[in-house]
Amino acid sequence: MVETSIKENIKKAKDGNQIAFSILLDTFWNDVYGFQLIRTKNENDAEDITIRTFSKAFDKINSYDDAYEFKTWLITISKNLHVDLIRKRKRSLLDEMDNHGDEVKKVLDETPSVEDQLIIEQNLANLLQDIKKLKPHYQKVINLRYFNELSYAEIAKELNEPVNNIKVKLLRAKKLLAEIITKK
Repeated sequence: MVETSIKENIKKAKDGNQIAFSILLDTFWNDVYGFQLIRTKNENDAEDITIRTFSKAFDKINSYDDAYEFKTWLITISKNLHVDLIRKRKRSLLDEMDNHGDEVKKVLDETPSVEDQLIIEQNLANLLQDIKKLKPHYQKVINLRYFNELSYAEIAKELNEPVNNIKVKLLRAKKLLAEIITKK
């Protein structure tokens, strides 16, 4: 994409233009995802960090300084999110080992108790009610991804849309759902 076009889309995105956000995501997705895939060597982590990178970048788009390349700014955000993830995992593992010592080495029974199952069902019912508050196209991508467990490519094929559009829709749907849940 031509540099002036990128700058125009950044300006439009700063003004809240959703199409500009989509264009920026389409333009830079592979750069950020590829960077994370090399770092994490894990497709799921790379995809998760890439989605969070764009989410954070779009939330903070007004803080972007055009004296720097947009791609560099995205990669920096992405790198910091990866570092945070590593720290969080290390801290969690160390806490687990400190708290349980030899118990960590034992195989855990992951079968939920009757009480756990009841809580899970209640939480699921609440979540489904919250999902129903979303617009139908957001409900559809949430259901296909998390309840039907389809990949982005499968959802794109099902809805006859490009994969990057599905990623953007899912990102927006999750943000809107999070807002609904936190308002409770």
